[in-house]
Amino acid sequence: MRKRWLMRQGGCAVIVAAGLASIGGPAGGREARPATTLLPPPRPTSLPAAAPIPAPAPPAAPVSAEPAATEGSACLRILTGMAGNQIRPAVPTAKPEAEDCRVVDAVVVEALAVRTPSGQAQVRLLPPPTVSCELARAISLWLDTSLQPLARGAFTRELTALRVGGGHECRRRNRQTQGQLSEHATGRALDIFAFQIGDEKQGGVAVSVERPNGLEQVRFLDAVRQSACGAFMTVLGPGSDAAHANHLHVDIQQRRAASSRFCQ
Repeated sequence: MRKRWLMRQGGCAVIVAAGLASIGGPAGGREARPATTLLPPPRPTSLPAAAPIPAPAPPAAPVSAEPAATEGSACLRILTGMAGNQIRPAVPTAKPEAEDCRVVDAVVVEALAVRTPSGQAQVRLLPPPTVSCELARAISLWLDTSLQPLARGAFTRELTALRVGGGHECRRRNRQTQGQLSEHATGRALDIFAFQIGDEKQGGVAVSVERPNGLEQVRFLDAVRQSACGAFMTVLGPGSDAAHANHLHVDIQQRRAASSRFCQ
């Protein structure tokens, strides 16, 4: 009995050992492979160069309040290219230390061309003032489109001359010792004292801004003043204040908006 039991136990041991051998050994006769271990990718021999950081953009250049030299030159070319205009470049009389009184593209205006029913004519400025070219253009347009037709309508004669003063002059407003500079300081203003109608030698008449003679001249000056309010940024004259009692002041002062005109 004991011998049979041992034989059974021995058979079971053989079977168990064989099973364990089949689990631990290669299946189907193939060789066992070592377990695969995940490794990080190899380090490159040299890293790529970093992209260059762009330099910051330079700050925008400040915008100058004065017109560029090319604009001034173009203005002078336009005026001198019109037949009948007598204009020449001028050297401002302001001293070098008076930078605030510098005139941009200064010109001397002797005469400006206007259209008439009989052809082209000239309006002389007496004495010839030194002003900025920009103001000279504004005066030229005003003479041709407004003043000449008004003179012809009021007197059936042509406007032939302007008696002027106060072109470029380095000073403050109303000749005060303190306060803002006048537009005359930069050549952007002109004072008109009288309008010459017709030829003086042939019965022409000078219409004085301070002392008009008769209703006809008063009405003419009123119309002139109204037209100036549309052509310039500032218009002052008799009735505005004591400083402008004897002349008509016109200027092209820079304002915030074109509609911000001062007409008094």
